[in-house]
Amino acid sequence: MDHEKADDAVLVASARNGDLDAFEALVRRHSRAVYAHALRFFGDPASADDITQEVFIKVYRSIATFDERARFTTWLYRVTRNTCLDEVRSGRRRPVPADPFDTPRVSGDFADEVVLTAAVEHAMRSLAPEDRDALSAVALFGLSYTDAAEALNVPVGTVKSRVFRARKSLAATLELTRGGAA
Repeated sequence: MDHEKADDAVLVASARNGDLDAFEALVRRHSRAVYAHALRFFGDPASADDITQEVFIKVYRSIATFDERARFTTWLYRVTRNTCLDEVRSGRRRPVPADPFDTPRVSGDFADEVVLTAAVEHAMRSLAPEDRDALSAVALFGLSYTDAAEALNVPVGTVKSRVFRARKSLAATLELTRGGAA
């Protein structure tokens, strides 16, 4: 089987039967989204790395109990979000505030991209947690509004309004950032 081309349901079924290559393909496919969510949650690359590793350990240990009626990405989002929240509740980690002046200085063609990426990360961390969660579910994990509502345990309309509010806030913040830099 070509693990890279198989859909998530096939990979999950194979991983449940002990196929480590299938599980590895799931990790490769989804680790960026998990890392990005943790980075936006904590604002710290080292914490994001640790959380990403913890999430996939939890997924590996509990993949046998995964309910195949749900989409894997919905379940993975829940595991990721709950792992982040557990870390905060336990006191082991806390969100790190973004410092807009702590942007890496880069010369060359990528400078604008680095500044924009730093601005987006700062803007994401400035969102209300429930808005950031909804936007992350839809934009990072690619969940539908219905799946995001199920994962967040709120009505679909609430997810839609939170995503709208988050996007509006991001647009305003980033426009101010660009306007202030010009």
